[in-house]
Amino acid sequence: MSDIIENNNEELEDDENYITLTDDDGNDVSFEIIGSVEYSERIFLVAIPFDEEDEDLVIIEVIEGDDEDSEEFIAVEDEALATAVYEEFKKNYEGEYEFE
Repeated sequence: MSDIIENNNEELEDDENYITLTDDDGNDVSFEIIGSVEYSERIFLVAIPFDEEDEDLVIIEVIEGDDEDSEEFIAVEDEALATAVYEEFKKNYEGEYEFE
């Protein structure tokens, strides 16, 4: 997945568990957001793609835009950061999900 993805889901406020993002190649990718994590004073989403073939979790950083209604979403590709955010997610959501 590309580094920067845009939020195309105008109804995100109504149903905050689902989001559709567009990658740099113009492909729409839908996710179920299973949690959010604050880590190092940054906000991350932990999501599962709807694509049945892809069962991997995706860590997405939420970047505030120029105005309060604007956000950018950046897929975390730094393995160390993704692992740290995932470990924080596991601590925060222990009991809600089963972790391997």
